[in-house]
Amino acid sequence: MKIAIPVADGKLCPHFGHCEEFYIFDIDKRGCKVTACDRQVPPPHEPGLLPRWLHGMEVTHVIVGGMGARAQRLFQAAGVKVVVGAPAVDAETVIKAYLENTLVTGDNACDH
Repeated sequence: MKIAIPVADGKLCPHFGHCEEFYIFDIDKRGCKVTACDRQVPPPHEPGLLPRWLHGMEVTHVIVGGMGARAQRLFQAAGVKVVVGAPAVDAETVIKAYLENTLVTGDNACDH
């Protein structure tokens, strides 16, 4: 399992398409422990590009604060699970809470 989290200023970026980098976490086969974390600078924002780019890196899950409906549909079509409404805290806190099933999500921070 690979989980991508968009990050800006060291925290989860509220808008998926406007992040500075993605933290890509490799998770063990039991789904309970981070085995590696790779930081990737995304290509310039262009509608529909980021879902293809992340899917090409074999990302299976994306945890975001906000994401537009089109990007969500593209991820869904590629079989990538999207978690929307995550808080804007550091990525390590987000991934830990997700793996422990304690991540509290709110509304989608994106309005398109």
